[in-house]
Amino acid sequence: MNRTCILLILWVAPLVLSAQNNIIGFTESNAKTQKTLEKEFDTKLSAENLDNWMQRLSAHPHYVGTDYGRQNAEWMVKQFKSWGFDAKIETYHVLFPYPKVRLLELTAPTTYKAKLSAIPIDEDKYTQQTDELLPSYNAFSADGDVEAELVFVNYGIPADYDELEKLGINVKGKIVIAKYYGSWRGIKPKLAAEKGAIGCIIYSDPKDDGYYRGDTYPNGAFKNETGVQRGSVMDMPLYPGDVLTPGYGATKKAKRIDRKDAPTITKIPVLPISYQDAQPLLKALNGPVVPQSWKGALPITYHVGPGPAKVHLKLEFDWQLKPAHNVIAKMKGDIYPDQWVMRGNHHDAWVHGANDPVSGMVALLEEARAIGELVKSGYKPKRTLVYCAWDAEEPGLIGSTEWVEDHKEELQKKVVAYVNTDSNGRGYMNAGGSHTLQAMVMEVADDVIDPQKNVSVRERRSALDLVNGGDGNPRLYALGSGSDYTPFIQHAGIAAINLGYGGENAGGEYHTIYDTYPHYKRFKDPDFNYGIALAKTAGRIVLRLTNSDVLPFEFQQWHSTVSGYLAELIKLTEDMRIEVEKHNLMVDKNVFELSSDSKKPFVKPVKKELIPFLDFTPLQNQLVAINANIALFASADMNKLSQDKMILLNEKLLFTEHALTNEAGLPRRPWYKHQIYAPGFYTGYGVKTLPGVREAIEQENWGEATAQINLLANTLKGFNNHINELLNSMK
Repeated sequence: MNRTCILLILWVAPLVLSAQNNIIGFTESNAKTQKTLEKEFDTKLSAENLDNWMQRLSAHPHYVGTDYGRQNAEWMVKQFKSWGFDAKIETYHVLFPYPKVRLLELTAPTTYKAKLSAIPIDEDKYTQQTDELLPSYNAFSADGDVEAELVFVNYGIPADYDELEKLGINVKGKIVIAKYYGSWRGIKPKLAAEKGAIGCIIYSDPKDDGYYRGDTYPNGAFKNETGVQRGSVMDMPLYPGDVLTPGYGATKKAKRIDRKDAPTITKIPVLPISYQDAQPLLKALNGPVVPQSWKGALPITYHVGPGPAKVHLKLEFDWQLKPAHNVIAKMKGDIYPDQWVMRGNHHDAWVHGANDPVSGMVALLEEARAIGELVKSGYKPKRTLVYCAWDAEEPGLIGSTEWVEDHKEELQKKVVAYVNTDSNGRGYMNAGGSHTLQAMVMEVADDVIDPQKNVSVRERRSALDLVNGGDGNPRLYALGSGSDYTPFIQHAGIAAINLGYGGENAGGEYHTIYDTYPHYKRFKDPDFNYGIALAKTAGRIVLRLTNSDVLPFEFQQWHSTVSGYLAELIKLTEDMRIEVEKHNLMVDKNVFELSSDSKKPFVKPVKKELIPFLDFTPLQNQLVAINANIALFASADMNKLSQDKMILLNEKLLFTEHALTNEAGLPRRPWYKHQIYAPGFYTGYGVKTLPGVREAIEQENWGEATAQINLLANTLKGFNNHINELLNSMK
């Protein structure tokens, strides 16, 4: 017996309604009906549709406020209506900055004026639509006109500033240049501003997505020397969405705060550039040679600075309200019309967006069309289906956030779960989300066949995990931010899943003019086989959530996951304590590491403050109590429930994820309500689990850490009360 089989046997089986081989949430007879329905669903899917629709949706640039973006939304409404959905456009009016002035020049010790443009490709007609292409810039940068010495800060993340401090270099009054990758782009100017920098430049190093990785476009998939990644630098860890309407919908008549008071607009000017434009700037730097891990692939010696390179950066934006057109398509449920299963993908792009987001959008459309065909053949969904195409995702998850904020009260009463996709390509299934849905998602992964390997997508993912040193037991990753699931789970407390395929579709086209249909067809998913795999996967999840007798929430795997998060926090605290004690022992013994730089003054180390004792027992006790109730819930015989009891149980299950939120939100960012998952304050998209406690520990704010432990314990107590309500509803 192989390792994977052993692990699967040891993995506690999720709650099902009857026999072991049935689908979670279904009676035995209904499970058979569901499996038959899913096979029929598969037969309705057409890769040709995905191909044709990608050509239609990505034919012209369609960022928020463009006429082609509106045309795409109107076209999708017509499609949904033809498939039997009640579809409409809901429009919000959101702030969107368009670049008017972009100037970057090296003024010392030599001169160079950045080109700030990408070369059109003869083989790709879409890159030649020069009058339509959105200039390369970072949305929600501040306007500014600054000139200063340049400092190279690697990826511009906290660890890099720690390294600069060791070198005796600070960035106060300087302009920093950082590489893309390493973190979400918005963290780079945010940190730079906090450190005193007056401007920020972000460039794509060829080591990350250029010629170091492979042939560049058009010969290969990777970024050529002129490619530039656009993207938002809105401070989304505070809140996503329209910067002028925090926490409420940006309707036409909504009250808007003054732009100068909007906290999520970056405080300094920031501009993205190509590695062609970055090389002269980096070459002009002196100062220490960078650490080995900082070195890129440009043919230069990388120096930190500051100077003698001096740069002049001037940016000016046209700040206007633009219409964001969300497409909302509903198909009413036959038994539970007031329980909604939601499915979404955004439709706006920085330029053409064949990969991001159209590759996911066309899979969603094909799912909806196939379900429409099933309905025309007599199928009746039990719950209401809501398919959505969001606008203005790229500048800051704006379209979905405004819609959720505008409809929050209704959504919290009705939405069972939200299923999200974005870009998609060849490779392995990647799935993240609420761990109460993990068992259901993995069952679906067992039933979808990988188009290349002819094994289940779960088996293929398991093999990858084993190769990478994992245990071969695929799990949902925890959701931070970065796509349209964010307002659902983080703000409204609605269970969410994020799906996509990838891993064999690497390239450098992301947010550049090269994210086009020809590029996608050559390098991403030429036959749209993985687009169909995505439609099969997300479609099954939607259909199971829609048709289940009892909503397929499962708590044993949730408990194991959250217990693991707590164990990480306890270990983190203990490791920090040991590190401080080792440091202080070295100070006591006069063991110092002398600087090799004779110009750098020797600073005698001082003792660090001891890490105080943190009492995690309130969390441990709550998890023990929860586990006891979970065992009772898992052992219940659902087949003995009357229809009335089943209806009551479903009504209670709908509010499961909301029980893990706190209306006060996280410290200093109340928009984020979820107490188990959140994007990190200094990671952007990257998740922080048990975020209130974890970030307080990481920041060594011990008083706040204790307060957050108690707050989280109260949240877990409320979650346990919720499980008690589930148990009582079955009596």
